[in-house]
Amino acid sequence: MSTSLSRFTIPAAQAAKAATSTIPIVFSVGDDPVKHGLVASLSRPGGNATGINFFSSEVTAKRMGLLRELLPKAARIGVLLNPNNVEITEKTVKDVNAAADPLGVQIEVLKASNGNEIDAAFTSLVSGRVDGLLVGADAFFVSRRVQIAILAARHMVPAIYTVSDYAEAGGLISYGTDVADSVRQQGVYVGRILKGAKPTDLPVVQSTKFKLVINLRTAKALGLEISPTLLSRADEVIE
Repeated sequence: MSTSLSRFTIPAAQAAKAATSTIPIVFSVGDDPVKHGLVASLSRPGGNATGINFFSSEVTAKRMGLLRELLPKAARIGVLLNPNNVEITEKTVKDVNAAADPLGVQIEVLKASNGNEIDAAFTSLVSGRVDGLLVGADAFFVSRRVQIAILAARHMVPAIYTVSDYAEAGGLISYGTDVADSVRQQGVYVGRILKGAKPTDLPVVQSTKFKLVINLRTAKALGLEISPTLLSRADEVIE
């Protein structure tokens, strides 16, 4: 029996499911798999697919709070989103605005779906005198994390990201689901299926482990002092 693994994007998981109704599929996705038709329900998936639902966009408000904690005087925050990821973009805008209102922070939404548009977005950030940046949850942005981290450093823009890959690439701070733990859980399900379990009998696992990573080297380069309180909450500090 072969098993198909689909990681990180809803379209990839949907493509795998559309390609076969018999080969077991173990996905790892950052949005609601029920809403996107991957499973009938979280507790009883039905069909040939199950997997891990790690939270990406759901913790947007937490990221906004962390960015404001880093930049207590920030009045204007940019939000970088991929317009091709319509549902996540709309949800993120809604969540960011809801989180920003009580903080008295203005939001500037910038959109990019390719490398040139990312460059243009940072040019707009600088001209718009934005105090900080929140990078939205999107697999394309993760794939361009080095470009984004370099641009943030070049333009002296403090930014918060969704997964630790960014901080490891030189980004300032990241907060989100522990992706390594999600992948481990995905591997556990693959092992169970290879031993005879059926996807329909394996409930979708929702991640409960989150990771805060701070890159102190980047903070120093930006002239930012990270408070001892925030440092004490970090799961990993890159020095």
